[in-house]
Amino acid sequence: MGLFGFGKKHAKQQSAEDQPEVENDEVLAPQDEDADFDPIDDDNQEDSAEYQGRGEDRGPWDVDDEEVVDYDEYLDIGAFYLPYLQGIELRLKANRASGDVLGATISYGSSSLEIEAFAAPKTLGLWDDVREDLLAGNDSASSKPGVFGTEVSLPVEVKGNTVITRIVGVDGPRWMLRGIFSGPAASVGEEKQILDNLFQEIVVERGDEPLAPRDMIPMHAPVTPKQRREQEAAAQDQDAATAKNTQKSGNDKNDKSIPEKPKGPFDSDQNTEVKTTLSRGPMFSEVR
Repeated sequence: MGLFGFGKKHAKQQSAEDQPEVENDEVLAPQDEDADFDPIDDDNQEDSAEYQGRGEDRGPWDVDDEEVVDYDEYLDIGAFYLPYLQGIELRLKANRASGDVLGATISYGSSSLEIEAFAAPKTLGLWDDVREDLLAGNDSASSKPGVFGTEVSLPVEVKGNTVITRIVGVDGPRWMLRGIFSGPAASVGEEKQILDNLFQEIVVERGDEPLAPRDMIPMHAPVTPKQRREQEAAAQDQDAATAKNTQKSGNDKNDKSIPEKPKGPFDSDQNTEVKTTLSRGPMFSEVR
């Protein structure tokens, strides 16, 4: 198994093969076969009703967390940054008319993980209320302690078969990240550990856009680390060009602020013509 360096920078540049392949509303994530993966240590992170240490010892992270992992090599899809995982397939659900991205689903082995980020109130978390709504609206739903705090187990019908899903939610500063695990990742085993680890290493970017609680934080088509660096370099070049043009414009304006400004220092041989709109009136001696 291999993960693309959780929290670690890689000097290796992304190749052309790292570009996401887009087909209709599906996006296949790039992979790195050389990366290493260490699954969540269950001895250090036991199931519990509360998820403690988010933003300090563990994620999901916020971009402004002091201890946030290094996500320079993550895939940027707007609402959050995803670490690379060898062997995954990333599909983005999009509105075909508008192109708006509406959700992200990761498939790994026989498991899948649907990920969504929602806006939350400034002072209160959102997961407790969402969890209670899920339990109240589904008689077959149940809750139990999990790796990310209290989670919901919910059977769903898929093509005539009953599939058990595991729904988790983690509250952050003005956001909630929800994950819906299905397949082996909904219960136990290696695939659960791997996808739990991926979910834990996601970095959320809430942004400053005004959003009502439970509104989905906007997503966009994937931007790879290489594309992000190219965009940043282009933006810096544009800023430098704008600053240069502004400075030149300011200098030109200063040169033209005094009409017919003489070049060089003044000397006694230079004549100055004074123009006035006053016309000559009658002399005092002419006044009777």
